[in-house]
Amino acid sequence: MLQELHIQNYAIIDELVIRFDGALNIITGETGAGKSILMGALSLILGERAEFNVVRNKEKKCFVEGVFHTNSKPAVMRFLEENDLDPSNDLLIRREIGINGKSRAFVNDTPVTLNQLQQLSIQLVDLHRQFDTLALGETGFQLSVIDAMASNEPTLAKYRKAFRQWQEIQKELQQLIDQRAKDNREFDYHQFLYNELNEVALKENELEDIEAELKILSDAEGIKAALANVEEQLKGNELPVVQVLKQVIHQLQPYYHHQPKFSELVDRLQAAHIELNDIAGESSRLGDQINLDAAKIEQLNERLNTGYKLLKKHNVQYTAQLLFILDDLAGKLKAVVQLDEQISQLEKEGRESLAILQEISATLSAARKKQVGPFEKQVNQLLARVGMPNARIKVLLETAMPAMQGADSIDFLFDANKSDQFSPLRKVASGGELSRLMLCIKSLVAGKMDLPTLIFDEIDSGISGEASRQVGLIMKELAAARQVICITHQPQIAGKANLHLFVYKQAVGDVINTNIRVLNQDERIKAIAQMLSGEKPTAAALENAREMVMN
Repeated sequence: MLQELHIQNYAIIDELVIRFDGALNIITGETGAGKSILMGALSLILGERAEFNVVRNKEKKCFVEGVFHTNSKPAVMRFLEENDLDPSNDLLIRREIGINGKSRAFVNDTPVTLNQLQQLSIQLVDLHRQFDTLALGETGFQLSVIDAMASNEPTLAKYRKAFRQWQEIQKELQQLIDQRAKDNREFDYHQFLYNELNEVALKENELEDIEAELKILSDAEGIKAALANVEEQLKGNELPVVQVLKQVIHQLQPYYHHQPKFSELVDRLQAAHIELNDIAGESSRLGDQINLDAAKIEQLNERLNTGYKLLKKHNVQYTAQLLFILDDLAGKLKAVVQLDEQISQLEKEGRESLAILQEISATLSAARKKQVGPFEKQVNQLLARVGMPNARIKVLLETAMPAMQGADSIDFLFDANKSDQFSPLRKVASGGELSRLMLCIKSLVAGKMDLPTLIFDEIDSGISGEASRQVGLIMKELAAARQVICITHQPQIAGKANLHLFVYKQAVGDVINTNIRVLNQDERIKAIAQMLSGEKPTAAALENAREMVMN
């Protein structure tokens, strides 16, 4: 509830502090006294855009402060927590317009954005002007009204949970389908590259090994001749090196034990003899293995050329890199197959989730349809009470695609003149008709919806007499469980106030200020009598006003 409103340096308001009652607050005053200015100031802390031209004294800042008691309303507490604002039962909302024209907003002295302020204000205040009735034509509001009448909140909570789960599955499924479409466009190309590499069937380091082997085969004659010469020099000459070493060893052998140095020398010669003899044998064996095989050279060159083409095609240098590409392509091809399996599984989950959603939706729709008739009847009765005896409302509820509020589309249709020509009310109802219709609807659902402070700005336009009295009664009923603030020119409504605030202009020197004060009982009677019969009320008017106040 709005406990206090503090306004400074706004339009023709120098400074005002208004304290409100928790029930029905009525604001009256002459036309032009500044009642609409109060609503303009209040709009600032509700998140409306600020205009610098509302600043009265351009040399100092303008500010509007509202003190709200939240009564720990869950939606407000949730908003405060989600936006890193200290959860509190009492909120001080402040809006400033600086001398530079820039606007700032604060919640309990913490800066907030205009968007945050607007979101918070929706939970705190429902400001309803004569032409501020757009919500009546919105599907979301209309469904919420019927749901309130049907006490659908538990079912709606289950539905929303199921709807979000179904949405998440559909979103994930669509992402996979899009991925599959993309992968399918590349699948054939990846399959071609994979087949090309797989058919070549390269082994680890194969191309590098072929290059080494080809070098040997290309130089086979020279290598074979060199190895043969090694063997010849070591073992095949008239005086082969191996034989010469053997003779030298024999010559030194008799003196082996004469001196340690002799024995070392003989040992070294014997080792050299063994090594050279082995080298000669190895040269012979290698020479026997090396043959000039033209067919094999051609075969290896073809294999190498194929490998070189693949290296160039994939812009790599080594066999290992081609094998890595082969594995990567295999993984991509496998992923496409797995994607199909995932899609199939998600489609199954989607069908199961939709079945649950449809079951809850059917329960929700049935409860809504059950309330349509009683809702129409009650609203039409209330319309007659508020001076619209010929007006009728009709609810069109039809099956639609699942959405966050269910699988129903809804439209409030309106006929102002018993013509049976029903049209969407947002197209045919006047501002005054919409205002009274909104009042009737809110009075019906007030006990079932967590409505914030209700502020009605001159919604009584075009009515008088008994209709005004009924509007006052409805507001009084509304105010039994929540705060209602109403700006009115109707004495019948003013007579229902728990707190009567009077707005007036006051001259201070050459400056005109808007001011406001709380009326006591005698002042209320006089003010209402003036509303009935003019500046100098008659005795009858005073008596009539007294009856309104006392009753």
